[in-house]
Amino acid sequence: MNTYLIPANTKQGELIFGIFRPIDLILLASGISVTLIMMLIFSLSSVSSALLVLAPALICAGLVLPVPHYHNVLVVITECFIFLTSRQKYIWKGWCAISDEKKQR
Repeated sequence: MNTYLIPANTKQGELIFGIFRPIDLILLASGISVTLIMMLIFSLSSVSSALLVLAPALICAGLVLPVPHYHNVLVVITECFIFLTSRQKYIWKGWCAISDEKKQR
């Protein structure tokens, strides 16, 4: 049987700067651009208005924040949504079931 050795870091070659997917950069750029437009429109006289204006950039930056075992927070949220909304099928074999590999031996 042919086995191929694939290095663990091959996925980083497909990413921009080794970290971001194109959709991540689009999301981050849109959040920053909305924040810049809001900074030009609204006055930042109070702390609450400053937080409201900075919220789009902070939320988008939080979504593209790297997370261990996943790509980033956006991927974690997407995977949780898919898991919760898709139909799960659990096959019960019991603790004494013989697997197909043991049957072939």
